[in-house]
Amino acid sequence: MNPIIKEITAALIKQDVPAFRVGDGVKVHTKVREGDKERVQIFAGIVIARKGAGMQETFTVRRISYGEGVEKVFPVQSPNVEKIEVDRQSEPMRARLYYLRSRKGKAAMAIKELRAEKRTAR
Repeated sequence: MNPIIKEITAALIKQDVPAFRVGDGVKVHTKVREGDKERVQIFAGIVIARKGAGMQETFTVRRISYGEGVEKVFPVQSPNVEKIEVDRQSEPMRARLYYLRSRKGKAAMAIKELRAEKRTAR
């Protein structure tokens, strides 16, 4: 990457992003503007993909809402993403969990949870 671009983006990168992986359950707090008001909306689900690096890094969160699968792609470094909370950690066997799209009901959210002794070592 061009050193000038690297220097400019280094100042813009957030330092308070928690460590989360594909398969983790997260709550993403996003700023929503409605007219002249601004509020925080929470989107909770499972991270099924993480792509890119640096300023271009994004992650996809999937949840089941009223029996329908809903996915949103969030830029990690976006000023509209106020906070990311990690609810639960898991042990994914793949880098992307796109196979959850074809599952129905409880199976769509079933991922192997991380055992207690491994959580502390992480």
